[in-house]
Amino acid sequence: MPIEKRPIPHFVADASQHGIPHGRFAERLSTVFRDACAEIKDLPEGTGMPDEIVWFPERAWAGRVWIPASAAGETVLDEGEEASTIEFFGFVSFVQPSGGDPEDFTASVDFTDVVAADNPDWAIDLGDEVIGKWQGENGREADITLIWGRSLIKEAFAATAELNGSAVDQDPLFADRFTLIAPDALKNYGDDAYLDIYLWNSKGKQVARESLYDIEEVELSGKENETPAA
Repeated sequence: MPIEKRPIPHFVADASQHGIPHGRFAERLSTVFRDACAEIKDLPEGTGMPDEIVWFPERAWAGRVWIPASAAGETVLDEGEEASTIEFFGFVSFVQPSGGDPEDFTASVDFTDVVAADNPDWAIDLGDEVIGKWQGENGREADITLIWGRSLIKEAFAATAELNGSAVDQDPLFADRFTLIAPDALKNYGDDAYLDIYLWNSKGKQVARESLYDIEEVELSGKENETPAA
């Protein structure tokens, strides 16, 4: 086997064990998420806290479990202007001791007024946040990044994160949602490399692609592609 020219992390996160949170545990997560929403300093005046929170599959990495979420904010009314809405997005993270109850809950939440409902051409509604760092030899490094998304294409079955054409994480969709953890912004291996997110149907056909650095989703023209590597 030849020497690996780019020895970077592949498939570093544990697979989802429970899928979408529900029941009492989802309620506990919701409290942590709403508390983080209330702490956003530049939240538009008059914005209410979210009611229903949309959860994504959990993934575990570096001793923590990460569960992304999004939620619509109540309508913000500006005097003399039309009503507008925002979307909260972020994650709740915690430690899951072996045989014990979850502990050390933390959350990171922000908001945006750019939402999927206003962009019918989107194929993926995507969010991401850097959660760690990978250090290689001779100054080589990458951002370990939490990526979550919702497929706006009915036939999507799985998602992959790819770095320079190499799959570095993969996740099946749970109720049209997925969560990935992968190295991004790879530096000092020649040209810098950045993640692309792909959606595949159950037959291994690529149905959508999006770069974390390009908000435009690229819908493919139906060309058959190989099944993503597991």
